[in-house]
Amino acid sequence: MEQSSSSSTATVANNRIHPDTGIGPVSLTVSDLERQIVFQREVLGFKLHWREGTMAGMGAGGADLVQFVEVLGARRTIRVTGLYHYAVLFPDQRALAQAVARLFEKQYPNHPTDHVMTKTTYITDPEGQEIELYAESAEDGTMGIENGSIVVRRADGTPSNGREPLNLEALFQELEPGAPLVQSIPVETRIGHVHLHVRDIAEAIGFYTQVIGFDDMGMDRNFQMGMVSAGGYHHHVGVNTWMGVGAAPAPPDSAGLRSFGVLLPNKTELDRVLARVRRAGVEMEESEAGVLVRDPSRNAVLLAMRTT
Repeated sequence: MEQSSSSSTATVANNRIHPDTGIGPVSLTVSDLERQIVFQREVLGFKLHWREGTMAGMGAGGADLVQFVEVLGARRTIRVTGLYHYAVLFPDQRALAQAVARLFEKQYPNHPTDHVMTKTTYITDPEGQEIELYAESAEDGTMGIENGSIVVRRADGTPSNGREPLNLEALFQELEPGAPLVQSIPVETRIGHVHLHVRDIAEAIGFYTQVIGFDDMGMDRNFQMGMVSAGGYHHHVGVNTWMGVGAAPAPPDSAGLRSFGVLLPNKTELDRVLARVRRAGVEMEESEAGVLVRDPSRNAVLLAMRTT
């Protein structure tokens, strides 16, 4: 789990990001805003926070978790860099059970998976964007990258491939028999991590560790992926080259990622990150929402302060 906000700025090395750093919101270009709002509200249980013309923000009732900008005719482009999936982190397995049960009730296709240290299901939104819904289950084991390979161990020490079918019977035991499903998500729900398509794994990890300041959690060259995080979390950003080494960015106005947020706990910590970005010579775009930078694969990162 991410560390609590009691972590002291004085204990953070100058080249590292603060351990209380988190992810969100995820901003997407979509071709049909109304369809996305209906999907997020009725299938996922999100609330509509605001809507202004062709833009909207949604989440659990606090800060936005996802934001949408409608571009008529926008289409997803294949074999390019961008967003593989964004991951919605529920506060506990009971809340995840509610979400998964709601998917089955609505007969919405999903793929329940046991990553041992997390319980999850994967879905695809109406425009083809993959979304992970998950809850932590660190008591069940560990997952990490050791000696260049992903290693998953159950709590009893036995190995797992980390992609086994989720035991739905066990998950649904979190629910009260006969009780109606909750049709909204808990306010504690947040974006747990994002997973990006990049043109080069080592290059991407170098940017997110040396410039942004995340910790390097390892790289699996056989699986063509790597992970970085803050505060010892298993990963806040995953990167892969599954669209091909050297993949180009998506054309302007393609459906998909506009930006994802990296949220710092206070202005002092945000300023520390921005100082590293300036020293690295990375171009910055300032706005009321924060400071936008782009990784070497042109994935946009919005650096901002956490508001809740």
